Amino acid sequence: MDIKYICAFWGSESLMPKMFINKVMSAGYDGVEMNVTPNPDFEKELKETLDNTGLIFIAQQWLPPKDESVEDYRERMLRRLRFLASLKPLFINTHTGKDFFSFKDNSSLIESCRQFTEETGIPLVHETHRGRFTHHAFGLLPYLEKYPDLQLNADFSHFCNVSESLLYDQEHVLEKIYPHCRYIHARVGFDQSAQVNYPFAPEWKTNLDRFVAWWQHIVNLARERGEEVFYVCPEFGPYPYMQRLPFTQKEVADQWDINCEMMAYLKNNLH
Repeated sequence: MDIKYICAFWGSESLMPKMFINKVMSAGYDGVEMNVTPNPDFEKELKETLDNTGLIFIAQQWLPPKDESVEDYRERMLRRLRFLASLKPLFINTHTGKDFFSFKDNSSLIESCRQFTEETGIPLVHETHRGRFTHHAFGLLPYLEKYPDLQLNADFSHFCNVSESLLYDQEHVLEKIYPHCRYIHARVGFDQSAQVNYPFAPEWKTNLDRFVAWWQHIVNLARERGEEVFYVCPEFGPYPYMQRLPFTQKEVADQWDINCEMMAYLKNNLH
């Protein structure tokens, strides 16, 4: 299986597309995942640079929090998805629903997403993330039972944070989630946060090994399904995911360097 490594735009938003993509290619990535803000100049440069480089483009659907009805949220989500579809991504990683919406309401949003894919042909993967319908491992199972073909982006760091554990007591739950994972956000978390400060420090070895084992299981299942390509995005984030020192506000580690190190590590340890 060919594992393609994707670079997150998160943390590099100050860069225009050409500069960002040149940096990405120099680092050895195969593609980018971007939460694109509507801007004609940015969109034009992004499309031109992607066309010229042939880099993989994955779009991200994320909405800022807003006090709104389910229907207002649906309208905002679909408007965002349609905009991203105009950029012709390989697929869209979507932050879908809210953790306090009812099962019925979140299901109706999933239905809208399914209809979007039917209309556009663009697949969606729903990221496992705090605050979304996917926020809790066990709470996700009823949705997977209702929608057996639901596709996920596996970011298990959020499950760890929500459950305050490395999920050793929930392996039976994860076994039902693995087969739905079509994409991985390769970030290592712990029981009190979705991100450790530096995953290769000896004090985080248990966490790193636990996460890599999950990712390997997901890749193995993809291989068994006959998939020839799988996509992995090292996604350590900037502040506030990355801690800062008090008073100086200096970040305790370099986000860009960590993600590049994670890509190199996985190229040697994820097969």
